[in-house]
Amino acid sequence: MRIQSVTPARLVSAGLAFGESPRWHDGRLWFCNWGTGEIIAIDADGNREIMLTVPAVLPYSIDWLPDGRLLVVSGREGLLLRQEVDGRLVTHADLRGLSKSPWNEIVVDGRGNIYVNGGGPAPAAGEYFGPGTIVLIMPDGAVRQVADNIAFANGMAVTPDNKTLILAESHGNRLTAFDIAADGSLSNRRVWADLDGYPDGICLDAEGAVWYADVPNKRCVRVREGGEVLQIVTVDRGCFACMLGGADRRTLFIVAAEWRGFEHMVSDARTGQVLSVEAPAPGIGWP
Repeated sequence: MRIQSVTPARLVSAGLAFGESPRWHDGRLWFCNWGTGEIIAIDADGNREIMLTVPAVLPYSIDWLPDGRLLVVSGREGLLLRQEVDGRLVTHADLRGLSKSPWNEIVVDGRGNIYVNGGGPAPAAGEYFGPGTIVLIMPDGAVRQVADNIAFANGMAVTPDNKTLILAESHGNRLTAFDIAADGSLSNRRVWADLDGYPDGICLDAEGAVWYADVPNKRCVRVREGGEVLQIVTVDRGCFACMLGGADRRTLFIVAAEWRGFEHMVSDARTGQVLSVEAPAPGIGWP
């Protein structure tokens, strides 16, 4: 059953560059404003605050340790940074020995295990991305690769029981699931849903569905495991990521911008927006 969203997305904020890696944290939506180095927090009324400016242009992404300290993936530098309580940024993990390719997204599960994707072998001639990987940074600081050969690794989410990681493979047109072992290892790789689109950022809801953002198709889609489409929210520009937030976690926030190709991601254009629409089920899991 295909259900088109009948409620138009509400404009929360405009004039951004490229919003990415949205997270609901401490009563506000936090996101990365790619191209500026800014990490921004915004409330439901559109009031926004620059929380931090990092030495990265793109890609960079964010999540938090269980103790509340902010983590930032500085993708091109190959570093996972941590903000200390005094505001300083320090290196939490150095990923340069694993890959020279840029790193992309991050999710921290309920046990404090950190998953970062991207990296991998150098892309082939004429390509922007080679096969991606997922690395695990454990609470004791140990770092190891736990998955490979990913078709453009993008958004990730972990179920509330810490037993399943779901990954968007943008160039594979699918969501892929892994079982998470007690030591954080990933196994039993399988297709969670084949998609008619290109999944970017994702989030989970309490009915077991996944919302995924789709840049070229200018929409966010809610799907069930197996690929059944439950709802579509269509907008007038590329949707890069989405996150369920708000007081009851039933507001779907969408970060969207006009897409002009990878070579034009850093520019003076400020077509980025934060949009919102009411969702049928609240957000769960991580992030």
